[in-house]
Amino acid sequence: MVTYLKQGRDAEAVAAADAEVRAIVEAALSDIAARGDQAVREMSIKFDGWDRESYRLSEAEVQACLDQLTEKQLADLEFAQTQVRNFAEIQKAALQDVERETLPGVILGHKNIPMNSVGCYVPGGKYPLLASAHMSVLTAKVAGVKRIATCAPPFEGKPAPAIVAAQHMAGADEIYVLGGIQAIGAMALGTETIESVDMLVGPGNAFVAEAKRQLYGRVGIDLFAGPTETLVIADETVDGELCAVDLLGQAEHGPNSPAVLLTNSEKLARDTMAEVERLLPQMPTGEVAARAWEDYGQVIVAEDYEEMLRVADEIASEHVQVMTERDDWFLERMTNYGALFLGPRTNVSYGDKVIGTNHTLPTKKAARYTGGLWVGKFLKTCTYQKVLTDEASTLVGEYCSRLCALEGFAGHGEQANIRVRRYGRRNVKPYSAVDAA
Repeated sequence: MVTYLKQGRDAEAVAAADAEVRAIVEAALSDIAARGDQAVREMSIKFDGWDRESYRLSEAEVQACLDQLTEKQLADLEFAQTQVRNFAEIQKAALQDVERETLPGVILGHKNIPMNSVGCYVPGGKYPLLASAHMSVLTAKVAGVKRIATCAPPFEGKPAPAIVAAQHMAGADEIYVLGGIQAIGAMALGTETIESVDMLVGPGNAFVAEAKRQLYGRVGIDLFAGPTETLVIADETVDGELCAVDLLGQAEHGPNSPAVLLTNSEKLARDTMAEVERLLPQMPTGEVAARAWEDYGQVIVAEDYEEMLRVADEIASEHVQVMTERDDWFLERMTNYGALFLGPRTNVSYGDKVIGTNHTLPTKKAARYTGGLWVGKFLKTCTYQKVLTDEASTLVGEYCSRLCALEGFAGHGEQANIRVRRYGRRNVKPYSAVDAA
């Protein structure tokens, strides 16, 4: 039986906040669909205090951003992008086109076809989260996407040089300085100056996530990536300070970022809570992290490892840091998570910034049915078939005809029958014979 030493906001309060976000996003997207660039401009001025003749950066402006970074900063970006590119290429190599003769004369196959255009959102209103450019643009590039547009909000009243550099170095074809709902709406719906895309990817705040949700179907999306979540699974092989740092390191993302400790040690749980209170006043981002911890932080004490496993799969967290004497035991048994970080030597920040795995991951329990962004998300696996011999068409056609009759689909059945008559030279009558079968 689990014990909650700390719980966050109640479900009703969270649902009310979500409903308010839904209404705001729905109205904003309708406005963009109706008024295009003018609506985007008004929202950019209102929410970001940002206006210019064209929101797309010129080549000269991109170069000016690159020139603001030191050689060391550019080298650090290149190192991170190399890790992300390498792992994306490893993943792509695991995806093979296939073609097999499944029956004599019957060829079935599939091709992995890159999408034609993708819009990548890079968060940057509070912090210039340049790593999101690596994760989306680079991965799409490795997949072979033909056109990659990117949007990131202005940072302190101007384009964020590091984000622009990361977008450019990753291979973005179009770089726009736009944030929030207006960026997502412009890329998905299109405006007079921004061509629409086929798919939207990238993390963002609650408004960005909701905009993607409402636009899903009109365009594809990677996944529902809302406010950052972290779950630390720990036992007494680690201490409260390490657990507290890993919780607060993700809570600083925003005031609605859940940070959860799950342990089988009440001592570690209480030590961690004490360390959180000690560390918060020392953090430059402590005000944001404190709100997240107050409203969304949880501390859960389980009886044993089996109960920890059950609770962890129920939570289905975006990030799961495992620091126990059974790290590989959790790797073998856990089924619901965005990404695992195994052992005290790694941590979520490595995955967020540099190690090579993708940091765009499922939130709000979406890990029950999807993994995170990866090269395969930018590929459509499309099937094809060929029938090469008269005998094969006749064989499949006879089975198809009888199965269509069972369903009452006369037209479908005649598609099979005409081929049986032509290629099998059998006495199969059209339509009426199907109905009478």
